[in-house]
Amino acid sequence: MNPFESFKELVRGLQITSKHLGRHAITIQYPEEKWTMPERSRGIVVLLSDKETGELNCTACLLCEKACPTAAIRIDAPRNPETKKRELKQFIVNNGICCFCGLCEEACNFSAIKMATMYEFSSEHKEDLVWNMKKLQEVGRDVPYVDTRKKKKAAPPKPEKTEPEKKDQSGKDKNKISDQEGPMQSSQPNDEGKPSGEEGQS
Repeated sequence: MNPFESFKELVRGLQITSKHLGRHAITIQYPEEKWTMPERSRGIVVLLSDKETGELNCTACLLCEKACPTAAIRIDAPRNPETKKRELKQFIVNNGICCFCGLCEEACNFSAIKMATMYEFSSEHKEDLVWNMKKLQEVGRDVPYVDTRKKKKAAPPKPEKTEPEKKDQSGKDKNKISDQEGPMQSSQPNDEGKPSGEEGQS
């Protein structure tokens, strides 16, 4: 290479460097400084727990396992012969083959799985990258999320049944009948109240 061209490229590089000398540095001094990942970042896969009970939100619907393009998710959830529902026995994620696409989170309808904003999980052994259900729940326990599940509302209490009023065969209320019969009897004149003159005339 021509020495003149080399000197020209050196000057060009120094010009670029001089432009950034007075600007704020954008380099993070890791590990002393750590980058805060945005909320929509696709970090490590974790399982989410209920905020009230602490139990896993996963219902073993297998949607995330079917949506995973690399088959990094394996779920063991046999059906209960009595209830006919799936019971979650094991949930395994192989982070060594996970491509962090986020399709598992999009497929989940029960706020059970999320790509957490974490990235410090490197390991020298690939066996440590295979996380079981306990590890996934432990790492995701403090991960914030919006619960979009539709919880069943408690049924309102049923009103107490009151005994119906007794009715006679004609369908009329007995109390009303007795009230009507009372004044009718009192309005009829008694034989004792007749004048003595009428008895003599008869």
